[in-house]
Amino acid sequence: MTAAPLSSPSASFFKQRLHLKRVQPSMLVRVSGHTSGEPYFGRSGANRFDDPDSGSPTAFGTCYFGEGLLVAVAETLLHDVRPKNGRYYIVADRIESRFVLSFAGAPLMLADFTGAALKRLGLHAGFSGTASYKKTQRWSKAIHDHPAHVDGFVYMARHLNTGRAFVLFDRAKPKIHLDGALALPLHPEVRRVAIELGIKSA
Repeated sequence: MTAAPLSSPSASFFKQRLHLKRVQPSMLVRVSGHTSGEPYFGRSGANRFDDPDSGSPTAFGTCYFGEGLLVAVAETLLHDVRPKNGRYYIVADRIESRFVLSFAGAPLMLADFTGAALKRLGLHAGFSGTASYKKTQRWSKAIHDHPAHVDGFVYMARHLNTGRAFVLFDRAKPKIHLDGALALPLHPEVRRVAIELGIKSA
């Protein structure tokens, strides 16, 4: 049986009630090469849920996070790396130049695009699993423009499909601020994460 393609958002989507989650910024983890200017809301159009009209002066910015270090590392350090015999060999400099960022601020109101909530919207795992970003970016814009006026949404991480990831729209910027930055090699969970994901220093 051929899997159904990911649908595009229709006009009826804007009349549907979204399943909302109240999320504390302290739940969000980000792995970055920077300790300032964060959270950074990019407008490159190169990422899964970026504004599809990235060249427009009215394009919204997006910032991506994981729920925990395991997801954040899988979605960043391992994003474009292929394993060899079940191991990911990462150049030491790449690991040493990354920081684990934590955040604080006001509660965020996010739309839930996981599990039953995703299915009720007529979507499936392709929402966060497809390699093509054309439709996922259209969905992101539809969610951004939905009357619920959410700060972003929750989805299942593509590179760790048992973990949740988050994308915030730049309208959430006043609600969240950087609370701490720790070099990735110094993080207390880095050894466990490396073992679980099979990361080795090249």
